[in-house]
Amino acid sequence: MSSPDSSVFETTVPASADYLTRLAASDTGREYKARMLDALGLRAGLAVLDAGCGPGTDLPALAEAVAPGGTVIGVDRDQAMLDAAAPRTAAHPCVELRRGDIHALPLDDAAVDRARTDRVLQWVDDPARALAEFHRVLRPGGRLVMGEPDWDTLAVDHPHPALSRAYTRHITERVIRNPAIGRQLARLATDAGFRVPEVIPVTQVFRDVRAADRIFGFERTTRRAVEAGYLSDYQATIWLHHLAHRPFFASATLYVVVAEA
Repeated sequence: MSSPDSSVFETTVPASADYLTRLAASDTGREYKARMLDALGLRAGLAVLDAGCGPGTDLPALAEAVAPGGTVIGVDRDQAMLDAAAPRTAAHPCVELRRGDIHALPLDDAAVDRARTDRVLQWVDDPARALAEFHRVLRPGGRLVMGEPDWDTLAVDHPHPALSRAYTRHITERVIRNPAIGRQLARLATDAGFRVPEVIPVTQVFRDVRAADRIFGFERTTRRAVEAGYLSDYQATIWLHHLAHRPFFASATLYVVVAEA
């Protein structure tokens, strides 16, 4: 299949660091990240972990919130991400970058006062094991703030709702490893020994197809849905044509979950 309007849809996959950087800079990214930062309750002198820190888009704000005297530890398993984070955090000497896996964090027991993870648990092999690691590295009374989507909540308006449902089903069944992680976080955190005092739903609404496409990658994801048999080539063509040329609406819910050790 080919895109009905190459000026609307991206056809190539952006580099991971570039994608995460532009998500952080988008209205959608700024809104939920601000809620996560507020929920952490940071103050001067605290030690905070950003697990799965990626290219470090959130590290400067964390560093400013714990200054003076605080420490920020950014952990990522991808050295390329840490390399991208290094210049972004160069002006903040309190930031440490460490390579490591969220299933086996490179920190001692009870090493930090706060921890955050942002859209990472949807991809990991074992979310329960990752939560156990957070509980291990947090000090008693420490706080973990997680932000994760629930991909079943993705709703895209179309005159033929079955096409939208097929698109979302492809994402939940074939694209995202843990697509329902947003709704599962409170239970998984409780099982890991946390108390969960607050769950904050953040429903993201998109009215501009180009802005939404920069997050969802409609054309290339639809191409994969066709290859996987969720949509026919004809269905994909009319699906994308409507998104490109008619009034656009989509929404999805991300959950910010606060957990206390």
